[in-house]
Amino acid sequence: MSRIRTIGAAIAGVSLALSLTACGADSDPLASGDSNSSASASAVTVGSANFAESELLAEIYSQALESKGVQVKRQFNIGARELYLKALQDGSIDLLPEYNGALLAALSTGGVPEGVSSPTDVLAALKKVLPTGTEVLDQSAAEDKDTLTVTSATATKYNLKSIEDLKAVAPTLKVGAGPEFQERYQGLKGLESVYGVKFKEFKALDAGGPLTMKALVDGNIDVGNIFSTDSGIATNKLVVLEDPKNLYTSQNVIPLIRTEAKNDKVSAALNAVSAKLTTENLTTYLAKVQVDKQDSATVAKAFLTDNGLL
Repeated sequence: MSRIRTIGAAIAGVSLALSLTACGADSDPLASGDSNSSASASAVTVGSANFAESELLAEIYSQALESKGVQVKRQFNIGARELYLKALQDGSIDLLPEYNGALLAALSTGGVPEGVSSPTDVLAALKKVLPTGTEVLDQSAAEDKDTLTVTSATATKYNLKSIEDLKAVAPTLKVGAGPEFQERYQGLKGLESVYGVKFKEFKALDAGGPLTMKALVDGNIDVGNIFSTDSGIATNKLVVLEDPKNLYTSQNVIPLIRTEAKNDKVSAALNAVSAKLTTENLTTYLAKVQVDKQDSATVAKAFLTDNGLL
């Protein structure tokens, strides 16, 4: 794995690209298809973003579908949201794991409505902005938020407890994150707009991944954009800064699917996964990938077996 009132131009461009023109169904790959027949006629192509948790969730979805007799193709590690939403739009993929708040932010050109932060409110708002021809299925209780995280030493040195505390010292600090963090509202733009935080330097690393974690622990950056389910937070005794102004809203894991790829069998399999996913067990199984270095297919099978889904 928002608190948004405006959105960066790059994200807005994605939203615009996803908006449908007045063309008919024949010219729009998202607008055609029978939701109760298409998925049984061809394989469901499952995609993922370019970080470990997304790939693990995509593999869980894939194996859950295969266990119910659904043919699956995998197209993992596509990249950032800007890229995989385009892949969803053009039909390169049919399904992927998403995060309700971040997806709402990416699709809301006018900004996420004021006060929308709870899982229920975020889901309701999200359904209003989904591109025609796409749907979300049941959202899970599992949540993985973006965080701004520092080492214990940095927190002590600057008396940092929340993102608000960064305002006075950020001009002397380096922040590290995925390249897209520069343009996203839930990145540098929102931090400056909501909190008045402007860093001395931005280092493009990876999206909440091992490069950002290593740079933070090694002292090459002062603040890192780390996902809240990352076991390295506890292992390295890092400090997650509080977000009192809700720049990062609820971030519940939710399946995003093309309508033409959905049928009762697909929906039932994916909703069963969502019913079992919690923040705690997602963190536990993700650690098997990130810490124990098990491959995502092995860990996904263990999750599904342990939760009675295989």
